[in-house]
Amino acid sequence: MKGRSIYFPHLNRLLMGSQKQSVLMVLLKWLGIVMAVVALASPMMTKEYSSSKRDGRDIVLIIDSSESMKQARFDAKDMQKNKFEVVQEVASDFVASREDDRIGLVTFADVAFVASPLTFEKKFLQQIIIMQKMGVAGKRTAINDALAQTYNLLSHSNAKSKVAILLTDGMDNMSKVPLSEIQSLIQKSSVRLYTIGIGSSRDYDGAYLKALARAGNGQAFGASNAQMLSEIYAKIDILEASHIEDKRYIQESLLYIYPLFIAILSFLLFIYLRNMQGRS
Repeated sequence: MKGRSIYFPHLNRLLMGSQKQSVLMVLLKWLGIVMAVVALASPMMTKEYSSSKRDGRDIVLIIDSSESMKQARFDAKDMQKNKFEVVQEVASDFVASREDDRIGLVTFADVAFVASPLTFEKKFLQQIIIMQKMGVAGKRTAINDALAQTYNLLSHSNAKSKVAILLTDGMDNMSKVPLSEIQSLIQKSSVRLYTIGIGSSRDYDGAYLKALARAGNGQAFGASNAQMLSEIYAKIDILEASHIEDKRYIQESLLYIYPLFIAILSFLLFIYLRNMQGRS
């Protein structure tokens, strides 16, 4: 005798629902495990910041514009250029290289005057240098007066480092300020003085320029041609390099909270679904 068969019309749908639920629970379980492992690894995001502090200088260029600067044949590449034209080009290049400094200009011949106050405007100062003309301030040489003007200009500066660069091709024959007063002024000041004599060693007083540089804790140089003059300004540029203090900061942001939150949520859903399955 055959038993009767019982037919459940919705059995396939129930089995499919159970299968889908099992797959979901497996996914939730493994998602929770993986996220928990990631959270334990303590992931983090880093950002790097840098802060640069530049210690600039106040520099005054002191340029001779007396009649003797008309002498040509100073530049082997262009014999038509006179000393003054070469000095203008070299000084302009020096200004362009000093990004973090304030630079001023004093020119002198019979008299000395401030052609430009201390400024950060490099293009403006380069134009002022190129605009300078010989003969405007006379024909002779007043080095001491030019130094007096320079040190007066720098006395109003609050910069930690102050530099003066004197360039001449002659001997002082016009100053109203005596050498003894200038040397005393230089020695009492914190300004570092560099002196440059250009042309033949017979053109300028080397001992006098060395004495000035020694009093100003600087150095004395001599340049017989344009190439040597460029090298001297390049050397001074290195000697008076601006101090740059570069500090780096790293900010760390911990990211473990995000995978931990996903792990907890996954486990809670897993437990909830398993409890629901046990009741049915």
